[in-house]
Amino acid sequence: MPSELKAHGRNNAERPDQLNPHELADLGNLELVARGVVDGFLIGLHRSPHRGFSVEFAENRAYNPGDDPRFLDWKMYARSDRLYIKQFEEETNLRAYLVLDVSSSMAWTSEADRFVSKLQYGRMLAGSLTMLLARQGDAVGLLAFDDRVRLHIHPRGSRRHVSTVLSSLAAIQDGGTTDAGAAVKDVAVRLRRRGLVILISDLLVQAKETVRALRYLRHRGHEVLILHVMDPAELELPSAGEAVFFDPESGDELRTNSAALRKHYREAVSEAIRNWRLEALRMGADYHVVSTDTPLGMALGSYLEKRARLG
Repeated sequence: MPSELKAHGRNNAERPDQLNPHELADLGNLELVARGVVDGFLIGLHRSPHRGFSVEFAENRAYNPGDDPRFLDWKMYARSDRLYIKQFEEETNLRAYLVLDVSSSMAWTSEADRFVSKLQYGRMLAGSLTMLLARQGDAVGLLAFDDRVRLHIHPRGSRRHVSTVLSSLAAIQDGGTTDAGAAVKDVAVRLRRRGLVILISDLLVQAKETVRALRYLRHRGHEVLILHVMDPAELELPSAGEAVFFDPESGDELRTNSAALRKHYREAVSEAIRNWRLEALRMGADYHVVSTDTPLGMALGSYLEKRARLG
């Protein structure tokens, strides 16, 4: 079986980034959740041996000899006894686009009393990434799609912009069928400076068209991180006896015995994941599977690995 970022059992950790996502979803609005997850994640980083990832500033950077003293942040100096320069939007380290799948299949969960839907997980993950990118001094944009682009927010790095992205994420609803390839092409046109594109999707898409669009992004010099969101029941088919399987986008149904299908299903899922991982490797992208019971701190770790390599 492929390696996945997956939580096992109930996690009662106090840090929000280590909570089961179903528990986390009950804590409050998206901005509160994202802030708690990122705060906990950064606390964990300070206590870990990770290197190559700065967690010091939000909209400031450390003072360097020769910087214009007019832009010194004296309030930060009073609090920390360290000199910081107010960092303006054009000085951000990186431009990043979060590309979130909001198609009908993302609204599904196998057990609503145990797992959040894939879309709810994607919202919380995108919100946490938004907060983390902004804390890192990066500009972050958002593109939500189903069979067309439903929402587009150009990358910026201000606090007001972060609030706009988070409120937009909280309000977005699931839509129709999926066309990830068109959405990725749209990003390629809009993102003129080299940047990072983070695709958050269940990848129930036209694989060839999506891979072609991602390759085009890489050809243009952009970095790509693919976060493949899956429900636990998609990773391992439950042994439920007689069951009806349905496609939430097309409405097609199939009545069968799930126990008899488990072995073939497991092999098919493993093969699909292997193919996505291989395609990502070929194009120089990063690929991770995250199940909807994965604590968000673990999912953010996949971004950390990518960001650390970018410097």
